[in-house]
Amino acid sequence: MPEIHAHRRGALRSLLTESGVDALLVTDLLNIRYLTGFTGSNAALLVHASGDGRTVFCTDGRYTTQSAAEVPDLERVIERASARALASHAAHDRAHHRRTGFESQYVSVEEHEVLKVRFESVDLIRTPGLVEQLRVVKDEVEVEALRAACAAADRALADLVAAGGLRPGRTEREVARDLENRMLEHGSSGPSFDSIVAAGPNSAIPHHQPTGTELRTGDFVKLDFGATVDGYHSDMTRTFVLGEPADWQRELYDLVHRAQAAGTEAVRPGAVVSEVDAAARSVIVAAGRGEEFSHGLGHGVGLEVHEAPSFATTGVGTLTAGMAVTVEPGVYLAGRGGVRIEDTLVVRDTGPELLTLSTKDLVAVR
Repeated sequence: MPEIHAHRRGALRSLLTESGVDALLVTDLLNIRYLTGFTGSNAALLVHASGDGRTVFCTDGRYTTQSAAEVPDLERVIERASARALASHAAHDRAHHRRTGFESQYVSVEEHEVLKVRFESVDLIRTPGLVEQLRVVKDEVEVEALRAACAAADRALADLVAAGGLRPGRTEREVARDLENRMLEHGSSGPSFDSIVAAGPNSAIPHHQPTGTELRTGDFVKLDFGATVDGYHSDMTRTFVLGEPADWQRELYDLVHRAQAAGTEAVRPGAVVSEVDAAARSVIVAAGRGEEFSHGLGHGVGLEVHEAPSFATTGVGTLTAGMAVTVEPGVYLAGRGGVRIEDTLVVRDTGPELLTLSTKDLVAVR
């Protein structure tokens, strides 16, 4: 969709003007994908503040055909050392590139020294995070990709449960592979991250990696997983019980469920991110479990599974309509088990739009 990428580059130009630079050398591949649609593994982009007439895209010969299809609306240069080639391009047209920004958070000291030589008399200005400022708020094309990724994860989970995939005797690794394969069947290009399947006492480890541990009757089973569609990631956690839940499991689940609802309710335009965290955390603290909620409430999600903003006690900033975020409180009782419930949602003026739709009621799998 060249028009959406052209629109994004247009929005970036306003930031270039504010930053006092004539152009920006973009070297992060996710930022290049966001601005052009290119999905290859080597590229650079020189975005000029004056418009696309002076904006140049560069990749190497492996992607000649692919880049012609994915980036049909920009001048293309074919060169292996893409960033260095565009630096030389700017130096040859220095009258229009006197001050050129670069993504300093992604460029090594060594590469910076090489680029300074290639840019010659052009002033190379550190301008970190400009594209990321735009990526924080999703357009509707991005939301649709996120919605499809969340749907793939929802359907995979429903299939897993319906097929008896959560049963005593299966290992955490077997469940993880099964879940990831089912996401592929529903349109995912791959998991958003290494899926977490944690059974019994392992469910009390927030980021436990699947092992050969077998699921047993009476276990909590925590599943944290996501699908990827068109480069966009979903992120969801659901916690099940195998067999009849014990009283302590019902109580713990109800606490996290209430905290997750409170956090979700707080997700509105203008909300301070630390206060969103506090809305959920206060429910857990009031129950005397504050020390057992050991991580932030959530994070932004998009082309990366962890993006800005960050819901944490130390988080800064406010929410804006169009941000895509997660809300994922958890309480973890070491040696016994833990519960986390997580949704991906979009900040809307009318209230949060849930993209992950699997039930959050306690499900006892029998």
